[in-house]
Amino acid sequence: MPNNPNTQNVAQEILRTVDDLKHGTGFGSVEIIAHEGRVTQIEKREKQCFTHHQLDLQKDKTATTLNTINGEATKK
Repeated sequence: MPNNPNTQNVAQEILRTVDDLKHGTGFGSVEIIAHEGRVTQIEKREKQCFTHHQLDLQKDKTATTLNTINGEATKK
């Protein structure tokens, strides 16, 4: 890799993006897009992971809400 200011800036930006991802959710990817030999874009994707316990709680809340709605609908 040539050692010029633009290359150093791109390398620093890539490292900063990876560091941000490490201190965020910890899951995701960094995509570096090059056009005609030059980096033109850096994309960072973060993913959120949920435990089964969290999903079960959400299902319980949804079921309770639906039961409440259905119960109110049958009372009318």
